[in-house]
This record gives sequence, structure tokens and C-alpha cells, in this order.
Amino acid sequence: MGGTEHFDIQREGATLVLTLNRPEAKNALSLPMLVGLYDGWVEADADDSVRSVVFTGAGDSFCAGMDLKALAGKGTGGERYRDRLTADPDLHWKAMLRHYRPRKPVIAAVEGYCVAGGTEMLQGTDIRVAGESATFGLFEVKRGLFPIGGSTVRLQRQIPRTHALEMLLTGRPYTAREAADIGLVGHVVPDGTALDKALEIAELVNACGPLAVEAVKASVYETAEMTETDGLAAELKRGWPIFDTADAKEGARAFTEKRPPVYKRA
Repeated sequence: MGGTEHFDIQREGATLVLTLNRPEAKNALSLPMLVGLYDGWVEADADDSVRSVVFTGAGDSFCAGMDLKALAGKGTGGERYRDRLTADPDLHWKAMLRHYRPRKPVIAAVEGYCVAGGTEMLQGTDIRVAGESATFGLFEVKRGLFPIGGSTVRLQRQIPRTHALEMLLTGRPYTAREAADIGLVGHVVPDGTALDKALEIAELVNACGPLAVEAVKASVYETAEMTETDGLAAELKRGWPIFDTADAKEGARAFTEKRPPVYKRA
């Protein structure tokens, strides 16, 4: 189990908890953080005993966006990670879930600021929980910049286009309640409890058949831009083999025997 000076990885049962850990900078993205985050996604996918991932930030913020100085590895001890970025120039985009989609469900637990790069990474997660004082937004246009982390593509596919364009073109902050109203997050909970709620959801996911869960997630994303006819064909191709797995048979036995199933990913 890895981690860096700006990033923590912990295990909670079958859930891997990935934590941005630079609270003094509102978890602004640094090179050590991005390297640790990418390694965390890879670790979650490589370990079959991990059934879900919770993604959160330390202290009173999720992520306030990119720290360009820290990304260059200056003044944060990040120089020793430069070789990782040199070896894989796409690493930062994979870490931010722009060019990487974990096969395990990812649940975001947001407290405080989740803006700019924070809101962009949020769009790469599957289920989202926010503390009631959380703040969201894409501030790039106010600084004469472009939200190049994927938001001009993804946001309009996740929330109504009128809301996506307002967020992208005004650069204004959104409260957690507003974010929930437009569908950017699914749950708003009392401050300080977002992680608890995310872990509660993770436990519900963990209790399900892991092969089925991963196939369902893959199908949702695979068919998102297909026609209904093509999507239904792709769903059948991906979903039908699940019925022949040992997990499916265990689920049926457990149901008839009125007991919790014991899944083994087979």
C-alpha cells in the first residue's frame, strides 16, 4: 500500500480510501499528490479484494485545483517524482481521471472547497457525497483560462446543458445544495460526515457481487453515447456472461437460503 507526502492510502474492509493530504494548501494538486493518486487507482484495480474506492480530501477541503508551482515539483519536495512524469507524460491526466477510468466504483466524499481541478476530478467519480458547506465551481474562465480537465465534454453529459454552460461560462461558485439540485452530487449531509456517508454507500456496494458491479459500471459508461439499439446489444454482450459465474450461483443460493452471500469473484 503506497502513498506520498501529499497523499494517503488506507484500507477500510473491502474499500480503499484515497485521501488528498495537503490541507495547508486546501489540497491543491502537487506532483507528489498526483503520483500517489495515480498509483492509488492502479492499486485499487489490481487488487481483487478491493470492491470500492472512496476518494476524499484531508482537513476542511476536497481540492482547490492545480498548484502550478507544486506541479513543477518546486518547493514541495516533488523533484524526486519528476522521473515518473517524464516516463509517463500522461500521468497527471490519469491521476485526475481524465484519461483513466477505474473498474471499481468510486465514491467521492467532499468537504469544503471542490473547485477548478477539484470539480473536474469529481466528474470522473461515480457516486458523490458533499458536506452542506462544500463549494463547487469551475473558475478557469474568470482567470482567462480553459477547464482542460475534461469539463467541457463531461459536464454537459452529467447535468443539464444549461446548468453546465452556466457553471462553465460564469465561473461562479455553487453551494452543495445547488450542486445537488442540478445533479452534480447525489447526497448532501451535515458537515464533517461526508466520509462516513461515502463509506456507508461503499459497504452497500461491497455486499454485492463484484463481477456484477464491475460489469454494470462498465456497461453504463460504454453505452452512454450509443443509440438505444446499439446500447441494448452491448449490454446483453457484457451482462449475459455474468449469469454463468459462480458469484451468480452463490447469489441465488444465498437468496433461497435467506443468508448473506459470500462472493469470491468467480
